[in-house]
Amino acid sequence: MTIKIMPCLDMKEGRVVKGIHFVDLRDAGDPVANAAFYQKEGADELAMLDIAATLENRKTRLEWVKKVSSVIDIPLTVGGGISSLEDIEMVLAAGADKVSMNSAAVKDPKLVAVASKACGKDKITVAIDARRNKEMPSGFELVVAGGTRPVGKDAVAWARECEKLGAGVLLPTSMDGDGTQAGYDIEFTKAVSGAVKLPVVASGGAGKLEDFYEAVIRGGAGILLAASVFHYRILTIKAVKEYLRGRGLEVNL
Repeated sequence: MTIKIMPCLDMKEGRVVKGIHFVDLRDAGDPVANAAFYQKEGADELAMLDIAATLENRKTRLEWVKKVSSVIDIPLTVGGGISSLEDIEMVLAAGADKVSMNSAAVKDPKLVAVASKACGKDKITVAIDARRNKEMPSGFELVVAGGTRPVGKDAVAWARECEKLGAGVLLPTSMDGDGTQAGYDIEFTKAVSGAVKLPVVASGGAGKLEDFYEAVIRGGAGILLAASVFHYRILTIKAVKEYLRGRGLEVNL
């Protein structure tokens, strides 16, 4: 399996931002400049998440999608505020290659099935945000609305349901790890990757080279998403790929 590196642009008010545990946001630059830079750096894919769309009860801003997709030719996954088949079709028409759904899928699981059938499984990513909760069978509870609302549902059981509904990719993020640069939540990533046969994106908390390796070897992820370490130039995509290759993993250099 070829491991892919996926920088993530978290968007708010037209700028890239990055927080810790989904809050305390700092500015991290212009999305178009960032996108072009990451493609040049060797990113395999790019994610752009409109983090405030669901909270502000509005749609993903299509002009951001158009501008960013116009400067790259690597696959672009767009998420945030996507709540209907019409939204999905508009985001894809604006230049996204895949859409990522979270709150809307939890609210209406049929949307995953309908979208998968209409647009193709490979275009549908379901993002699964969770936090630790001992009451849940897996130990992880699903949260929605940008991590602000727990829904009383087991996150790993939901991952299995998404696979059955026709999702093509799963993107689990642990709120306990987001933005901390303390390492991916391997336990959560592994719980999801072990429950499904779909590609799983490791997300939330990458801080050093070893974290990327651990996400593959121990977490079972095939796509490695990171934001802070790339935005603040702590690590380069090239350094991550060379490190992974040096440890015996297959990457596109």
